[in-house]
Amino acid sequence: MLVYPQSQKLAQPGSFVEQPSHRSHLDVHLYRRTFLAFTSATLLSACAPPRAPLRVGTIVFPGYEVLFLARAMGWLKPELVRLIELQNSSDSVRALAAGKIEAAQLTMDEMMAARAGGVDLRAVLVLDTSDGADQVLARPGISMSSLAGRKIAAEDNSVGALMMASLLEAAGLRVNQVVKVPITQSRTVEYYQKGLADVVVTAEPWVSQIKALGGQTIFDSSAVPDRILDVIAVRADALDTHADALQHLVAMQFAALDLFHKHPEQASPHMASRLQIAPEEVPATFAGLKLPDRSQNQAMLQKGGSLAKSLPALQSILLNARLLREPVNTDALLDDRFVRQGVAT
Repeated sequence: MLVYPQSQKLAQPGSFVEQPSHRSHLDVHLYRRTFLAFTSATLLSACAPPRAPLRVGTIVFPGYEVLFLARAMGWLKPELVRLIELQNSSDSVRALAAGKIEAAQLTMDEMMAARAGGVDLRAVLVLDTSDGADQVLARPGISMSSLAGRKIAAEDNSVGALMMASLLEAAGLRVNQVVKVPITQSRTVEYYQKGLADVVVTAEPWVSQIKALGGQTIFDSSAVPDRILDVIAVRADALDTHADALQHLVAMQFAALDLFHKHPEQASPHMASRLQIAPEEVPATFAGLKLPDRSQNQAMLQKGGSLAKSLPALQSILLNARLLREPVNTDALLDDRFVRQGVAT
């Protein structure tokens, strides 16, 4: 049986002790002033409006569903954290820039692009990393050593560009040595089937469909760890004002992740409704995704950690693909204080 952190009760103020009869008139006067000041401060604190909850922009994506599981289980306190469902990540970035939300679930490259656009953000939690979820499939007979001159179909977006750049880097090729075919992922099966592409960059459910047609995986995202990942990106000006909410969010992410790993039969029905799939299909939806726990987050987000070391290479790829308007200070993108802190409720 899982045991989750409970709130710590605040100690109650002690009662005043009656003073000895030999106290001077001045002592009594100061005592009364102190009592009145304490009482006034207590009343003002009690009447102060509660701080607005942390608003987190999000879209439907398997790696983002753990927080919704926490909400469905009743663990995510609405007075601390509100999940704001949006249509796409661009909506999240715009809402962050306008101050309509304080945080969002974004890919790291999306966060870096927002930072280059003037939105000061920090990654406080790694939600997932692509560990084989994004794949490069080729026709039989085509290998990494025979990619030159081939037609490679991929989305002309951040993940597509990252996978294309990583593929060419691994193959030792320049971009002008292949033929780029820009398409959407939903058309990768069509392009493969009709012979319009020799190689396609895609993910599930299209990977399984292309493999059924004879396609073979020649490269996947497990070869480039920490390059394609999703994070909780937070406005810098909300880190201190919403510290309690952020600590609560992080703690509930790990509590729900623990439930998902240990009791998928209990977690899957809650996650299936938002993903619009059957409960038994939920675990397979996470194939190729790593969901880092607290210790893994600490190792990734700490100063000099694995993620900090990988960010300059990621930035170089984004700049070369013109997905980043200008360089950003990669040393100022990560904040590990909340994954280092103890459990909060």
